[in-house]
Amino acid sequence: MELTLKGQRALVTGGGTGIGRAIAGTLAQAGANVVIVGRREPPLEEVATAIAAEGGQCAARPVDVRDAGAVNALFEELVREAGAFHVLVNNAGAGGPNACSDDGPDRWDEIVRTNLDGTFFCSRAALKDMPNGGRIINISSVLGRFGVPGYTAYCASKTGVIGFTRALALEVAPRKINVNAICPGWVETEMAREGMELLSQVQGTSYEEARKMALSIVPIQRIVEPAEVADLVHFMASPAAGAMTGQAVALCGGATMV
Repeated sequence: MELTLKGQRALVTGGGTGIGRAIAGTLAQAGANVVIVGRREPPLEEVATAIAAEGGQCAARPVDVRDAGAVNALFEELVREAGAFHVLVNNAGAGGPNACSDDGPDRWDEIVRTNLDGTFFCSRAALKDMPNGGRIINISSVLGRFGVPGYTAYCASKTGVIGFTRALALEVAPRKINVNAICPGWVETEMAREGMELLSQVQGTSYEEARKMALSIVPIQRIVEPAEVADLVHFMASPAAGAMTGQAVALCGGATMV
């Protein structure tokens, strides 16, 4: 099974923390020349430095994926500098609640524009120069498979990512470009911890109890590690996944089996 990415360029959005950080490190270890992007430059530089210290190739560039003009300008500059990207991982995401029926803070625009618009903007920019046989991998969520009360923006945006993945896969199939999505469940990241802390506040219980409650619907009874998501991205980006496109693969410990 051929998993090497030697000689390929890969761009990972949201690469400064959590899942994105793990993905960038794994792709670099597989031989890819990686660029990580995100809104905050310090964590991006930290990740790039850590990857370089381990012998990998990684550059960091700040950009807000919600800004179509900035995304286009960055991709054009990066392609001029070193050539087109063979792999794009749309990982940048915004989470948290946004209820439709309550008068709480309205985060619809922030969440949907990051999760859905950002995926569209980056894919469109990458596809201008992506060679035949390229890969686009979108990070959706199990909440793109089922609803959760109070999370209308997040569920809607992650469901949209799955629909976008399926449509784009058909659109670029003549170019032999594969487009797939990954739908993680709870992953051991700061975003997950914040979600469980919010759950504990809503339920009026401890963080530990909230964590147990969150994992109660997970058959394997444990949280997913970022490295496990990164390994699946690596497979999807590799020649071994040449026959896989238009798929939304759940990596959630069995929380959903559809």
